[in-house]
Amino acid sequence: MSNKPLPHDLYPETLAVRLGVERSQYGENSEALYLTSGYVQPSAQVSADKFSGEEDGYTYGRAGNPTVSSFEMRLAALEGSEAAIATSSGMSSIMLMLFSLLKAGDHVVFSQSMFGSTIKLIGSEFARFGVESTMVPQTDLAAWKAAISPNTKLLFAETPTNPLTDVCDITALADMAHNAGALLCVDNCFATPILQKPMAMGCDIVMHSGTKYLDGQGRVMAGALCASEALVMKKFLPVMKNAGMVLAPFNAWVVLKGLETLDIRMKAQSAKAHELAAWLEQHPAVSRVYYPGLKSHPQHELSMKQMSNLGGAVLSFDVKAGDPVQARERAFHVLDSLQVMSLCTNLGDTKTLLTHPASTSHGKLSEEQRQAAGIGQGLIRVAVGLEHVGDMTNDLLRGLA
Repeated sequence: MSNKPLPHDLYPETLAVRLGVERSQYGENSEALYLTSGYVQPSAQVSADKFSGEEDGYTYGRAGNPTVSSFEMRLAALEGSEAAIATSSGMSSIMLMLFSLLKAGDHVVFSQSMFGSTIKLIGSEFARFGVESTMVPQTDLAAWKAAISPNTKLLFAETPTNPLTDVCDITALADMAHNAGALLCVDNCFATPILQKPMAMGCDIVMHSGTKYLDGQGRVMAGALCASEALVMKKFLPVMKNAGMVLAPFNAWVVLKGLETLDIRMKAQSAKAHELAAWLEQHPAVSRVYYPGLKSHPQHELSMKQMSNLGGAVLSFDVKAGDPVQARERAFHVLDSLQVMSLCTNLGDTKTLLTHPASTSHGKLSEEQRQAAGIGQGLIRVAVGLEHVGDMTNDLLRGLA
């Protein structure tokens, strides 16, 4: 928010509150919300030049909006990418990427631990159009390498994963992809650019569901892809203009304002999540806790290296049970006993949200796919908010006792 060029050496916290399109003639200090679908042109020639791409400027809501541009500029700066393009949701950003980069006969390698809808989109929906795919264990680099074939165009990882918080080696996957002539995309929703910057580790595309931590208060749907200017302008934007999965200006404005507090929220919520995870790990009714910040996590050292020595704000845990039926009953009992925290499938809110992945985010997968992803019936995911940890533990005790 400046009519003068910003210095090039600003810290992320400063960029998150200062970067945006230039102020209007009214000199607003808070970013303006431009609710318009069309733009009046000064002349027919200028209009023609803008539509042909010979002159910069806004033409139609499907091709750009100043409020959306501010969000894209700010997110790209935080991620360290040349550009970004905003979409209507996290899943629509994945759809945009796949449509822009793949054709029939191309091949994708992706983690079997990814979000359930991502697995369905790549493995089922795009298979109908002749796009081949192979799922591999998230942490097995040998399996990733073995799955790559001459027609592999994309490697797609989510780190940490939803909901088991598996962490992959971004640098190793980037090298692997580039040696095969492919691109690497990393879903950075859980860590956000505050904790983790995949671009600095060789990643080509960073995907975001802005619905989560970028907004931070569970208000709107949003998505984005961060990449090189060439990818955004020559691959993603043409498809966006034709397909129309654009981010609404109001939603962009809400997420834009959410970015201003992203740094302090992520650090505070990560600290509370670590405390809650340590408490759960000692509880006799809990068989296992999944949280990168704990030393018991299989990829603890790697996650600390990649995620700024913080474990993030999401954890999961298994309740102790003898069989899947009993595990489901006990997990449901814990969730139904909540009086403070919310039973809600979203994450990234300032309110702590709990969910049962086997019946929600991964509910439409086959049992074989769920088992491959490690999603048991006794698993509960906790997206830690900003409440006092003592109130969180007391609320969980109602069902765990």
